[in-house]
Amino acid sequence: MSLKVLVTGSAGLIGSEAVTFFDRMGAKVDGVDNNMRADFFGPQGDVTWNRQRLEATCTNYTHHTLDIRDRSEVDSLIARLAPEVIIHTAAQPSHDLAASRPFDDFDVNAGGTLALLEATRLHAPDAVFIHMSTNKVYGDNPNRIPLVELDTRFDYDPDARVVGLTGEGITEELSLDHTTHSLFGVSKVSSDLMVQEYGRYFGMNTAAFRGGCLTGPHHSGVELHGFLSYLVTQALAEGDYTMIGHKGKQVRDQLHSHDVVSAFWAFAQQPRQGEAYNLGGGRHNAASNLECVELIAQASGGKRPKLSFRDEARIGDHIVYYTDQAKFRSHYPDWTQDYSLDAIIDQMVHAVRRA
Repeated sequence: MSLKVLVTGSAGLIGSEAVTFFDRMGAKVDGVDNNMRADFFGPQGDVTWNRQRLEATCTNYTHHTLDIRDRSEVDSLIARLAPEVIIHTAAQPSHDLAASRPFDDFDVNAGGTLALLEATRLHAPDAVFIHMSTNKVYGDNPNRIPLVELDTRFDYDPDARVVGLTGEGITEELSLDHTTHSLFGVSKVSSDLMVQEYGRYFGMNTAAFRGGCLTGPHHSGVELHGFLSYLVTQALAEGDYTMIGHKGKQVRDQLHSHDVVSAFWAFAQQPRQGEAYNLGGGRHNAASNLECVELIAQASGGKRPKLSFRDEARIGDHIVYYTDQAKFRSHYPDWTQDYSLDAIIDQMVHAVRRA
C-alpha cells in the first residue's frame, strides 16, 4: 500500500493505536510527538516507552519530535511529507490541568490544531483530516438532563424529553452553548469548530470525532487523565483511588482505542466535509465508577483500590454521559465495534500485570 499517513500525538493512546493500525496495512506512517505528556503529568505520563515500542515493532514508522505549536515546523513537515491521511490526536487532555496552565492548554489544543489545518490546506488540500475531539465540547449541558439515582449509578430519567438525548444516549444535536465547559472544554470546542469550518469553508475532507472515555492497554493513565487505565493500575496495586464527586456513581461509556481507529479508517475511505461525530462506547459499554471497580475485581480475582470520596465535583465534568452512535453508523454502516466493556477491562488487567 502506498498510502501516506501522518499521526500527531503518536506516542499517546489513540495515536499509537493509529500508528500500529496503518503500519500493519503497509502504509507509510510518520508520527509527531514531543512527549509533552511527561511535562503535563510527570513521570507517570511519560510516553517514551510507547514511542520506543512503536519504533521497535512498526516496519514503516518514522518518528518526529515536534511541537505542534511551532507553525513553521508544522508547515515544513506537511509540505515535505504531503500526507494523504492526517490523524490529529495531539492534545492537552486534562480538565484540571487546563485551569492551572491555560495558555499551554489553549495553544496546544486550539493553536496547534489551527497550525495543522492551515499547513494541510496549503500543502495537502486533498488529505483527509481527522481530529480527536471530546464530548467535553458539550460542557455541562448533559448535567441538565433529568437523572434518576440508582444503587450504583446515576442514569438518564427514562421520561426525560431533551433535544440531543435519545434512549441510546447523547446525539450531536445537544447544544454547545450556554454551558460551563471548563477551560479545557473551550479549547477543544475551538479546535472542533475550526476543523468543521475548514471542511465547510475550504471544502476540505475534515471531521471532528467527539470521544467519550477512550481507553486501551497502551494508555499511560494518571490521576488527572485516563480514568479506566489509572483505576485498573491502582486496583491491581490495591493502592489509593479518590472518587471525585457524585458518590462514584457518575457514568461513562468506554470505547477501545482499536474501535476508535477503525472508525477513523471508515471515514478516511469515504470522507465527508466538515463533519462532527460523537464517538463513544455507547449505552451497552457504559458503567459507573463504582461498577467499574467491581468489574475490575471480577477480572482480577478480587483486586480493588482503597477508595476515598470527595464531595466536590470537577467543574464541567459530566454526571452521566454515554453516546448515541446513530449518526456515525448511518454514514458508515460497515463499521463494527469489536470490544465490549468486559473485554476491555480483561485486556487492561492482563496488560498491567505484564508491565
